[in-house]
Amino acid sequence: MNVNARLLNFAGFLACAGLMAYALYAEYVLFLDPCPLCIFQRLAVITLGIVFLLAAIHNPPGTGRRVYGGLVGLVALAGAGIAGWHVYVQSLPADEVASCGPTPDLSRIFENNPVAEALSIVFTGSGECSSIDWTFLGLSMPAWVLVAVLALGIFGVFANLSPRAAAAP
Repeated sequence: MNVNARLLNFAGFLACAGLMAYALYAEYVLFLDPCPLCIFQRLAVITLGIVFLLAAIHNPPGTGRRVYGGLVGLVALAGAGIAGWHVYVQSLPADEVASCGPTPDLSRIFENNPVAEALSIVFTGSGECSSIDWTFLGLSMPAWVLVAVLALGIFGVFANLSPRAAAAP
C-alpha cells in the first residue's frame, strides 16, 4: 500500500505548528519565559515546519523528494543538537552552571556582540537555561523538544525517502 507523501509532509507541518502553539501557550498563558536556548529550539521547529510545508506544497517526485527528505533530516538533527545541549546544560551540577546574573535578551546579545561571540554566549547557557520550570512525565521541555524533533526527523525522512510514499497526482 502506497502512502501519500504530500499528506505525510502536511502532517509533519501540523505537528510542528502544534509544538509552536504549545510553546506560545507556555509563554503567554503559563508565563514561562523562554531562555536563549529555548528560542533557538523554536527556530529549529519553525524551520522544520517550513520544510515540511514546502515539501507538501511542492510535492515533487523522485530526486525532489529525496532533497526534502535530506533537508528534513538536517534541520531535525540541528534542532536535536540544540535541544540536546539544553538538556545537558540542565543536567549540570549547580556549581558548574554559568552565573545566574541578569542575562540580556537574545536581541541584545546579538546587537552588542559579533555573531560568533553571541552564539558562544547563548550556547554556554546561562543560569536561566539551566532551570527546569516545567516537566511532563519526568522530562523537561527541552527533553520533549529533543524527542519531538528526532521523531519528526525520522518521520520526515521516511515520508520523503520511502519507495512506498508516492507523490500525489
